[in-house]
Amino acid sequence: PQPISPPPRLTMPTPADETSSSPSSLEAITTLSPSNLTGSPAWSASFSIEGKYLAVCFGNPDTHIKVWEQQEEHRTRSIMTRDVHKKSAARSEDESNKKSGEKEWKLIATIREEHTRTIRSLAFAPTSSTLGVPILASASFDGKVLIWEHYPDGADDESDLENNFFEPIAQLEGHENEIKCLAWNATGSLLASCGRDKTIWIWECFLPGTVGGETTSSSNPMFGNEEENRGEFECLAVLQGHDGDVKNIVFGPSHSQWGEGEEVLYSASYDDTIKVWAEEGGDWYCAATLG
Repeated sequence: PQPISPPPRLTMPTPADETSSSPSSLEAITTLSPSNLTGSPAWSASFSIEGKYLAVCFGNPDTHIKVWEQQEEHRTRSIMTRDVHKKSAARSEDESNKKSGEKEWKLIATIREEHTRTIRSLAFAPTSSTLGVPILASASFDGKVLIWEHYPDGADDESDLENNFFEPIAQLEGHENEIKCLAWNATGSLLASCGRDKTIWIWECFLPGTVGGETTSSSNPMFGNEEENRGEFECLAVLQGHDGDVKNIVFGPSHSQWGEGEEVLYSASYDDTIKVWAEEGGDWYCAATLG
């Protein structure tokens, strides 16, 4: 007898195979279309680590940050959708999501203050679940990095969206001009920024709930009533080596190949190279250049 091959499970469907299931396909669940953007492009978006918050920064002529919160019942329904194996059930769930898409995500904050030029990049710290409150970093063409903390009880209704629902708790300066990208490491203990001045700045972050940070028993674990509990930031290194604007950066595992740490930093530049930066003995150095 001929052996029976198992049915394919991970292959992408073809136009001729429209009835086959497609576990790896992606479909839009909802579309967020803020009003009154006056032509401002969306430059960057970031989810908090638990997927509860979504932040988007918009450029000129009306540069600002908007933050949405996903409602609990819809988050539960979205998770359940991933466990549906029958295509008809998944399609029905997706259609239900689309019908109530405007209610799934609630706009909770609009941040306009502090930055004076286009906000180019933002990133939630990967510590939101630990702290119980999201920490957001934003970078601008004004050369500044701002760290924002969320106040869960800061706004009573939508009329308060323009207020300090997110408050700046730190301002990091050093870049000569436009900052292009931000990146946190996996634990939230390091924050890196890069920009037009061809440099990469690495900051050590002492956020409450992380290594070296304060531990509080307050209902708001970020700071309570103590100013010193709001986190500290210290510049560890200014990396130079690219001959063009540094466009993008990301932390990744070192696989024990470079340096002493568990992570390395990758940077991509307009000089057509990608560099790998590693830490050893407290110093950061260029471990490899690709390109």
